Amino acid sequence: MTQSRSRMTPPADAGFVPDAAALAELDEWFRHYDALAEAGDVAGAADLAMFPLNTVTDDAAGEGSARQLDRAAYLEMMGGLLTGGGDLKMESRRTPYFLTPSLVVVFTEAEFTIDGERQRVRYADLLVRSGGRWRFQTMVQGGWGGQPG
Repeated sequence: MTQSRSRMTPPADAGFVPDAAALAELDEWFRHYDALAEAGDVAGAADLAMFPLNTVTDDAAGEGSARQLDRAAYLEMMGGLLTGGGDLKMESRRTPYFLTPSLVVVFTEAEFTIDGERQRVRYADLLVRSGGRWRFQTMVQGGWGGQPG
């Protein structure tokens, strides 16, 4: 009997480590995104995305799901959240893991305060550097499976 094995060899990865400038650029990107979110500027936030945008979540029963959003679907989904009225304040602690100079997974622990009511969340984003700019491409957060849309 003959056995055949396929091997996939990824490009060599010397273990990219971002320098201070790369980290500062990413921090500035998130400051800009957070300011747009706090202002309820959903269209401005959408300008920072790479569509189609992947979203990964689960529901209260623990059933996972994934889907892609185009710009219109993103505006509809986030419009109800970011422009729902009330005073929104966000505090975030982010930990980036650079896979390459143009791919970074960012884990966030955040606290949102809306009209004095606090909510803690954890989520992850995949950002892609394209055309010289960072863009968020995948959002991962539990609990959105029961949301409309």
